[in-house]
Amino acid sequence: MKTITALFAFAGALLLFAGCATPEARIKKNPEIFARLTPTQQQAIKEGRVELGFDQEMVKLALGDPDRVRERIDAKGKSEVWSYVAYETDRGLPLYTGWYHRGWRDPFYPYYLDYGSRRDYAHEKVVFVDGKVVSIEQERR
Repeated sequence: MKTITALFAFAGALLLFAGCATPEARIKKNPEIFARLTPTQQQAIKEGRVELGFDQEMVKLALGDPDRVRERIDAKGKSEVWSYVAYETDRGLPLYTGWYHRGWRDPFYPYYLDYGSRRDYAHEKVVFVDGKVVSIEQERR
């Protein structure tokens, strides 16, 4: 009986953590943000796409929280770069992506976080100037 209870608890925790893993789940969590958007913007977010001119809330609806945030200063001024990172083996096999690779430890800590020869790559970068998207970089594989 304890094993069954533990399995249900584990499955519930996975569902809780996966709850914000899709645009649909993030839209349900933030309906007021989604409701103020144009139909074209809503469709892009539902498809997990970011477009030029989106604000940070819109990007979070489409892609979720960024894995890395950096400030860039160049001749044009300051910008903020959000990177969405995935990890793979040294042979290019996907390991993981998303919230659970940020280095925290608990009972649900993924075994592959300690994978010795993993490498990371930013599969998507979104650049903001004054809170609006001015550039999008997507890695093609």
